[in-house]
Amino acid sequence: MHWADRIGRRLRPRDLHVFLSVAQHGNMAKAAEHLAISRPVVSKTIAELEHTLGVPLLDRSPQGVTPTLYGRALVKRSVVIFDELRQSVKEIEFLADPNAGELRIGCTEVMAAGLVSTVIDRLSSRYPKLVFRMELGNAATLPQSLRERRCELAIARQLAIMTEPDMVAEPLFFEKYFVAAGPGNRWLGRRKISLADLVDEPWILTHLEIQSGSPVFEAFRAIKLDVPAARIVSDSLNLRNSLLATGRFLTMIPASALRFGPEYKLVKVLPIEIPRWRLPIAMISLRNRTLSPAAELFMACAREISKPLANDGSRFPSDKRRTGRQ
Repeated sequence: MHWADRIGRRLRPRDLHVFLSVAQHGNMAKAAEHLAISRPVVSKTIAELEHTLGVPLLDRSPQGVTPTLYGRALVKRSVVIFDELRQSVKEIEFLADPNAGELRIGCTEVMAAGLVSTVIDRLSSRYPKLVFRMELGNAATLPQSLRERRCELAIARQLAIMTEPDMVAEPLFFEKYFVAAGPGNRWLGRRKISLADLVDEPWILTHLEIQSGSPVFEAFRAIKLDVPAARIVSDSLNLRNSLLATGRFLTMIPASALRFGPEYKLVKVLPIEIPRWRLPIAMISLRNRTLSPAAELFMACAREISKPLANDGSRFPSDKRRTGRQ
């Protein structure tokens, strides 16, 4: 297939846009309604695309349409094309006015409450018109958000999936964890506490924290005990904070949340040493995808703000713990 003769002159962005809408809605009538054009125009556009490419792009049935093997390949590449066009427009806008632009960031809830919100606060004060759109997820789901262009940059723990060939991960720091309790908890005020003392307490833990290799798992294994049977397993930081306020539960609080997150007036750290995560918190992006100037600014700011977490010891000075500024 000769590009100049058969594709370059006949394949238009508008046609790809129509095809993507049909693939998304699974129905030509719904796609036509969404695009505010007639159904015959949609049908003709798809037919011309199939004629140009020489392959069927959709399987038709009474229930609607689904992309064929060839159609799925076109969907995948078309998403990239429109993402690059969107990125170029955002870059032009930013170059014309650094105060303008948009950045889509994917992150976990803990990162959103701590490091990411601190970076956004600093950048938004310098660039007040810069818009941030957040995509919350976890370390397992955020890579797909990057691939589907729902976010340009992700901040999360660097799991094995993030070392795949299409991903680039830049480590920022290795997270330190602390055992935390709320007001009225019976362990507060005790100077000597061991993990063995707490094994039967009601714990709130995340899905990652109960898995092999986590600091929680390693800490209990070091004293030849199993990870406590958590009463509550959840990745929600808000849920954890609300339940800690009852004074009944114990949990693990990441150092980044303690340093950068909201005021933890009701949270007390117990005097117990927990090892750092062996997997770093990292900035993840797609390989061979040109990042926008706004993303580059975000990354530079994240590196600067993360330095104390990469360099400090197991405890934080009380006067610098929550400011995010050194």
